[in-house]
Amino acid sequence: MSLLVGCDFSSAPSRRKPIVLACGNSTGGRVQLVRLERLDTLEAFEAWLRQPSHWLGAFDFPFGLPRELVRHLGWPSTWQALMAHYTALSRDEIRQTFAAFCNARPVGGKFAHRATDGPAGSSPSMKWVNPPVAFMLHAGVPRLLAAGVHLPGLHDGDLARVALEGYPGLLAREVLGSRPYKSDDRAKQTPARLIARKDLITALEMGQTHLALRLKLTHAQRDALVDDASGDGLDAVLCLMQAAWAQAQHQQGALRYGLPLEVDPLEGWIITA
Repeated sequence: MSLLVGCDFSSAPSRRKPIVLACGNSTGGRVQLVRLERLDTLEAFEAWLRQPSHWLGAFDFPFGLPRELVRHLGWPSTWQALMAHYTALSRDEIRQTFAAFCNARPVGGKFAHRATDGPAGSSPSMKWVNPPVAFMLHAGVPRLLAAGVHLPGLHDGDLARVALEGYPGLLAREVLGSRPYKSDDRAKQTPARLIARKDLITALEMGQTHLALRLKLTHAQRDALVDDASGDGLDAVLCLMQAAWAQAQHQQGALRYGLPLEVDPLEGWIITA
C-alpha cells in the first residue's frame, strides 16, 4: 500500500510555522491519518522528498503561473523552461516584476489568473502577499524537480513519488462556506473558529464532501487538530483527502490521477477542482 501525503507548505518554515505533512493511507473509501510530520526548514523538506519511498501527495502551493502573465512578460512558454527561469530569479525580482504588471492594470483586474483559480477559488499564483503563493511556488516546485518527483501533466519523473497540486481551502469552503476556521493571529483564534474546525472535521469523518471519502482519526488526533488554532495540521489533512481522491481515480483507471485532460500544460491544475 503506497503512502498518501498531504502537505501544508511554507516558503519560510520555522519551528513556529513548520511545513506539515499529513501521512496516511486509504482503503475502501476510508482515509486513515497515520501521523503528522513537521519540518522546520526547506532543507528538511528537500531531504524528505529525496528519501526512497513510494507515495502520492497533494501539496498546498501552486505548480504554475498564469499563461497571460507569462506571455506578457515574454518568459519561456514551456513549463520546465519557465520553472528554470523563475527559479533563477530572486524574491525581490519576482516582487518587483509582478508589482509592475499589476500597477499597469485597472482596479479589479490587477492580477492574472490561471484557469484553475475560478473553480478552485484559489488566490492567483502570482500573488506575493497574503498569502505569498508566488514565493511558495518559487520555494516548492524547484525542490520537487530537484528530487526527481513525478508531476502528472507537467513533468515526467519517478512514478513511485507523485506530486499533485492541492488546495485545502477548496474542501474547507465546501463544508463551511465563508466561515473562517483558522488564524496565525492569536487575536483571531476565537471560539467560533474552534467550532468551525470541529464542524469541518466531523464532515470529513462522515464523508460529507463531494470526494465521497471518510476520514478516520484517533481521539488524540482529532483533539490535536481541533486544538491547533493555526489550522496547519488540518490543512495538511485536507490535502491528504485530496491525495486519497486522486489515488482512487487512478485505481479506477483515470488518466493523470483525475486531472482534467484539457489542463493547460503551462499553468497546471488543482486536484479535485
